[in-house]
Amino acid sequence: MIVIQNLVKRYGAFTAVDGVSLETKSGEIHGFLGPNGAGKTTTIRMVAGLLQPTAGSIEVNGHDLAAEPEAAKRSLGFIPDRPFIYEKLTAGEFLRFHAGLYGIDGDGVDARVAEMLGLFELTPWKEELIEAFSHGMKQRLVMCAAFLHRPQAMLVDEPMVGLDPRGAKLIKQVFRTMADRGVAILMSTHTLEVAQEMCDRISIIVKGRIIAHGTVDELRQMAASTDDAGALGPDDTQLTSVFLKLTGGSGLQEIDEVV
Repeated sequence: MIVIQNLVKRYGAFTAVDGVSLETKSGEIHGFLGPNGAGKTTTIRMVAGLLQPTAGSIEVNGHDLAAEPEAAKRSLGFIPDRPFIYEKLTAGEFLRFHAGLYGIDGDGVDARVAEMLGLFELTPWKEELIEAFSHGMKQRLVMCAAFLHRPQAMLVDEPMVGLDPRGAKLIKQVFRTMADRGVAILMSTHTLEVAQEMCDRISIIVKGRIIAHGTVDELRQMAASTDDAGALGPDDTQLTSVFLKLTGGSGLQEIDEVV
């Protein structure tokens, strides 16, 4: 579970995140949407412990991130939008290195590495250098590493970037499987089709503030209840129309409707 309360991040006079509160429950995929510069990645990095909040609190699986940072991070997985990988390692070496960072050792390491490589369809490339991997394969390897230590909560920033349709379908299946096993997944994405298909609930952030929250149906009802000048038509069932209505068209050029 991930619980964010009144989170604030300021850079001098500029407020990047302004009082954000949201909760991602165990077994839930929670979509985090917004135009470029809205505060999504800043929020994600604060939850990951990479940025210090100006104010507010973050709780990960019952651990306060400020008071118990190691315990909170130990139970958290993180898939950044621009991951760094040691490309002179093989896939197997990289995962064993990652396991060591979390104190995972002993006879079970190789079995866990094999399990993750199989889940993300990378087994044939276990002994290949990462520098020879395609972008999509590198993305899947990062996801292998993020799930390796069996986290109870997962942060994901733009998971589908650079994936081909087969890779995107695989990731959707893996995320749903992990959620069904009780993992809480907070996922930032620009791809509205992905959010509509995958997410149990969605929060929309604009200019550092959450402006809407709920299921796709609840967001649709919220958008339909606005003034008649911009109300949704009877055929506006896609999240794209709902998003643009709720944000006043903000980010029209920055949000993708399809993978």
